[in-house]
Amino acid sequence: MTPELPRPVGFVLGGGGSLGAIQVGMLRALADAGIGADLVVGTSVGSLNGAVLALTGERPATGLEAIWARMTRDEAFPGGVFSQVRTLRHTRTHLFPSTGLAAIVDDHLGADTRFADLTIPLGVVTTDVHTGEPVLLRSGELRPALLASCAIPGIYPPVPHAGTLHYDGGLVANVPMRQALAMGARSLVVLDCAFPGRLPAEPRTFAEVMMFTAMISMRNQAVLEAPVVAAEAPVVYLPGPAPVRLSPLDFSRTDELMAESYRAAGTYLDTLSVAGPGLYGGPGVVAR
Repeated sequence: MTPELPRPVGFVLGGGGSLGAIQVGMLRALADAGIGADLVVGTSVGSLNGAVLALTGERPATGLEAIWARMTRDEAFPGGVFSQVRTLRHTRTHLFPSTGLAAIVDDHLGADTRFADLTIPLGVVTTDVHTGEPVLLRSGELRPALLASCAIPGIYPPVPHAGTLHYDGGLVANVPMRQALAMGARSLVVLDCAFPGRLPAEPRTFAEVMMFTAMISMRNQAVLEAPVVAAEAPVVYLPGPAPVRLSPLDFSRTDELMAESYRAAGTYLDTLSVAGPGLYGGPGVVAR
């Protein structure tokens, strides 16, 4: 039985690099359960997945599965170690250009797509470099907003947008629940792929050290925020699959992540019953 969620229902998609494949399985399970989004808010890789959902509307998992099945580390993070060193020496701020990420956006969402072209309202969360505050982008060109939301400091360059510089929204709002409420959501479905209860694999390269550091800084945000938001609205926090010690730059286990997250979310949704505001599930909960 499909649980009754007050509408508008907001889907909240968090960041997590290659672990974003988890959200594809979760979206497929939600579609099977008859739970759809009235609005979408995303951070980092969650903004990319969320944009595909907002563009296509119904059952986005099929399209996302095809995108993720072809995703490679070289596509998202182009260049080897020597290229990274050259980029760092030249820019002094980051290891990778955002050209690979821009190509992914252009290929799957369109180079000229605007927020107004989307089927479902979308919010993209970034961090304002000058204030350190989260910014919710909802209008204008889609590509710069997505690049800004994914601009992990040290990994990608900051992105100029609307007169200021922006970094990855995961620094301050990796699971942007408050932003979804600000957009008018009366209930939330959270797709968190960053494994708040388990750290990724031990980093072995400088790029992985930067990603590891970013995930450390954001892994406890949701633990603190979820109960506060749940006092205002029902928050359905989908469980993740059994944690995998995997670098967020490693795309080698995408199929496994999609399949296991589909199973975990589907099993949870089969028995879900929602009765008013509260936290249903929670950060770090793992399906057994």
